[in-house]
Amino acid sequence: MTDRELDEIMIFRWPTLMRRAMQEASDPWAKGFVLSIARHSKRPNWRPTPKQAGIMRRLLAEMARFDADPGDLIEDERRLGAA
Repeated sequence: MTDRELDEIMIFRWPTLMRRAMQEASDPWAKGFVLSIARHSKRPNWRPTPKQAGIMRRLLAEMARFDADPGDLIEDERRLGAA
């Protein structure tokens, strides 16, 4: 995992994953892992181990898979019956 990729994950994507993990009480292990990574990432020289990096990527991929269909963000006038 490059420094740039790690920065992008921890700044932009990890907070969303943390919120989702805190809302879902079904997987206490994932909740603990997400919080642990967030704590570790505050250390200036921290780098994830290869195993941690793999799990991080898997969790982010799972989150992206569930967020792939955002639904209809813009209402279609034709569907609303407007002419």
